[in-house]
Amino acid sequence: MVENKVKLKIVACTILMLFCLSGCSLSSFLSFFKKESLVKNSPESLYVRGSAEFQDGNYKKSREYFTRLKDEYPLHNLAILAEVGIADSFFTDKEYIEAESAYNEFLNMHPTNENIPYVLYQLGMCHYNSKGTIDRDQTETRKAQKEFERLITRFPESKLSMAAAKPLRECKQELAEQEFYVGQFYFRQKKYQAALSRFETVARNYANVGLDYKIEYFIAETKRKILEEEKLKKDAEEKQKQKAVKK
Repeated sequence: MVENKVKLKIVACTILMLFCLSGCSLSSFLSFFKKESLVKNSPESLYVRGSAEFQDGNYKKSREYFTRLKDEYPLHNLAILAEVGIADSFFTDKEYIEAESAYNEFLNMHPTNENIPYVLYQLGMCHYNSKGTIDRDQTETRKAQKEFERLITRFPESKLSMAAAKPLRECKQELAEQEFYVGQFYFRQKKYQAALSRFETVARNYANVGLDYKIEYFIAETKRKILEEEKLKKDAEEKQKQKAVKK
């Protein structure tokens, strides 16, 4: 989000400087962009107006300008930034499903673009901001983890990969806690094999997220319970055999 906003400001400032150098006053500059009677605006003016609406929190209006730019000037270099702007406007407005769709469309259309690390990060944040608590479905948490890991794998040197490390760790921790939560439920229900499977999943997939000592204890305790059950079962079978022999 920061990188995109910087780009918006750079383009806006550049256009303003061009007007100043040409001798236009600030009022002339503003009136240029307010000419609603024009059938078409330049790609630069559409981008600046979309960016201004974005900065003012008018995300729907911002998308209108960015969409016009993309549709009317599809080959212009600003059209690519407009696509990011559309996705960002959805994201900032907390419309994460729409934002995810827009970011994915950008990935499919521009797989080698320089903004791909940013788009991957934003995709991860769409899912991260949509995840539930550990006693709820964790689909969004897993999707967030996937996107952050994809970013870090593809662009390990990117600053956005470093930024993704914290939410990625939080995703892993929450997934581990959810597995542990279910494991404890099974443990309390004396379904020890099911509990052991959950605890071992945490140990295998989510090391170093703060549950190592708990998991080590519960794995050992669950295995002990399983052995106790097996011994009781074996003793009961032995008694049944002895009764059968006496008869």
